[in-house]
Amino acid sequence: MRDDARGQNALRRLIRLMSFVLCALTLPLHAASKWPLPDGVKSIEVNGYDMAFQESGSGAPLVLVHGALNDYRVWYAQFSEFAKKYHVIAVSLRHYYPEKWDGHGDDFSIEQHVSDIVALISKLSLGQVNLLGHSRGGAVALNVAKEHPELIKTLILADPSGMETLLPESPENQKMAAETKGLVDTLKANLASGDPEKAGREFTDTLGGPGTWAKRKPEQRQWFFDNVGTVIGDTGQRPPTTCEQVGKFAFPILLLNGERSPKKYGVMMAAMRGCKDIAAQS
Repeated sequence: MRDDARGQNALRRLIRLMSFVLCALTLPLHAASKWPLPDGVKSIEVNGYDMAFQESGSGAPLVLVHGALNDYRVWYAQFSEFAKKYHVIAVSLRHYYPEKWDGHGDDFSIEQHVSDIVALISKLSLGQVNLLGHSRGGAVALNVAKEHPELIKTLILADPSGMETLLPESPENQKMAAETKGLVDTLKANLASGDPEKAGREFTDTLGGPGTWAKRKPEQRQWFFDNVGTVIGDTGQRPPTTCEQVGKFAFPILLLNGERSPKKYGVMMAAMRGCKDIAAQS
């Protein structure tokens, strides 16, 4: 009887152990996010933060990094097209939608976002990636390339900030280099006045030309409102970039801008091309 009881207890312990193991094996690869995720959006823990991203396609990895007051949704027109040829990952950087951030904290910076992108590439086992950054996201992508060139297959920068220190010394160039901070300061003042619609209109029209905000669909305007908290946390500071750093890049680089792009981007791109033979596309 005593032996039977011991045998039954051992069997129960074995069953409990097997149940625990089976439960562990069926846990999802990406843990549940701390905030609701839209359909089709995943998250993965990077540097203690649940980073949201949208993923599709197969082939060489292409990582898309959005600019200020945007998130992964800004690539809606390109995402499906890119996914026909590439394994596309469109990220939402730390504290951007779908998180609703109030702008308070000490972990919002280009440097932090660089570290998060590097961790994402590692955790998803992407190896070398095609890295595309737009505007503020261009500064993130540029600094990923500076700090971890071994991760870059190609670097694509669309109207990127972060190259202000490449501009030759002149009053006009100094004024252009200060535009980002001025734009952010004006945006903060408009938000503080309690008129988010005015804040969105002036910010967007300054970057894209008069009437840009009026042409946006309601859902596109909502992207702005979903990310206004990041304005409070953004100092506008970008890590300095030198010609020596650019000259060391051993991967293809493509610089993109448009007819209505603010003048400073074209000037900064010209300065970057002066450091190295780089392809340009308008």
